[in-house]
Amino acid sequence: MTVTAWVAAIVFAATYVLIATEKIHRVKAALGGAAIMLLVHATAAGSAFFSQESGVDWNVVFLLLGMMVIVGVLRQTGVFEYLAIWAAKRARGRPFRLMVLLLVITALASALLDNVTTVLLIAPVTFLVCERLALPVAPFLIAEAMASNIGGTATLVGDPPNIIIASRAGLTFNDFLVHLAPLVIVLMAVFIGLCRVLFRRAFRYDPERAAEIMQLDEKAAIEDRVMLVQSLSVLGVVVAAFVLHPVLHYEPSVVALLGAGLLVLVTKVTTDEALREVEWPTLVFFAGLFVMVGALVETGVIAQVSQAAAEATAGRPGVTAMVLLWASAGLSAIVDNIPYVATMSPIVADLAQHVPGDHDVLWWALALGADLGGNATAVGASANVVILGIAERNGARISFWEFTKYGLVVTVVTVALATPYLWLRYLL
Repeated sequence: MTVTAWVAAIVFAATYVLIATEKIHRVKAALGGAAIMLLVHATAAGSAFFSQESGVDWNVVFLLLGMMVIVGVLRQTGVFEYLAIWAAKRARGRPFRLMVLLLVITALASALLDNVTTVLLIAPVTFLVCERLALPVAPFLIAEAMASNIGGTATLVGDPPNIIIASRAGLTFNDFLVHLAPLVIVLMAVFIGLCRVLFRRAFRYDPERAAEIMQLDEKAAIEDRVMLVQSLSVLGVVVAAFVLHPVLHYEPSVVALLGAGLLVLVTKVTTDEALREVEWPTLVFFAGLFVMVGALVETGVIAQVSQAAAEATAGRPGVTAMVLLWASAGLSAIVDNIPYVATMSPIVADLAQHVPGDHDVLWWALALGADLGGNATAVGASANVVILGIAERNGARISFWEFTKYGLVVTVVTVALATPYLWLRYLL
């Protein structure tokens, strides 16, 4: 590697340590790291802000912005209070039953929408119901972020890395549904069992609060029925546009922004009120992170590391898939699975041309490794970062290590379960 590449790697590692140890706020660390990358010419303004391969992924940033505005308007209708009471009543105030219900909802929604949109919708519900039952909210939020990443693995639109892979490999929505959804069902069942053990201290049952919950009328929580109808109608159109992307050819970011603009236009919510709900620190953190990872792409650091691992097993599809699966899980946990997949996709496409047998197994290895590996750390996936931002804004700060100590266990278990699945696909 060149001197600049080594400097970029050192800067990234140092920034990551600062984020992990929380010596300074993660937004400061990301912006500082991005600034140094530009200062040492590891990347340039043109690449950092405009390159599709190594720049800020504005589609992700504006998708988040649009969905944050939509969720902010929805919050004013009282629908989250309604859902919180409904979920708590169905669980009869039992904490673990409540978590199971929320995780199933999260996983299903993530498969149909995307994991970021899902956590934006489910997090407000979680805060409300945990407050009602006097439960610690952090374990529920952490579990929901992980469930969104696992559930999003099942479909093409469920997780941003899947969209990148589908575009590069020519895979369809049905390809993901047929080949990954059955595995995801198994992984979700195992994950729920893990949650029973990992978060057991959070399941404190309070009979009095449970009894109070059962007496509440969830319908009374709706504050503005007209705005609720307007908001749900716009959200329905947005979701339909996501699903119909192959037909409409509108990027998710464009759909989200159009939906946000339409919702502000047709409701009585002011522009200031709508923008007040946006998690601006989260968006800035993503921008800084993209610039830093882009610098690693520009200097060839990521390509060299990834390609070396792939070339070491060239000609042996089964072994190649296993290496790709576990390497993707590990690297996605460090650099965020979206830029990682964007970098690895051309390498996998080239590798598939020189490997005999079923080439799709390599793409499934990349998808599973990136999606499941995103659970390993607090910055491994977009949903994780969004959850941390929402938690901090609502006074329930989740540290990097609090998330990561659970995420590493979940990632190892789920990737280990995905390993024999890939072997079976290769052998059959």
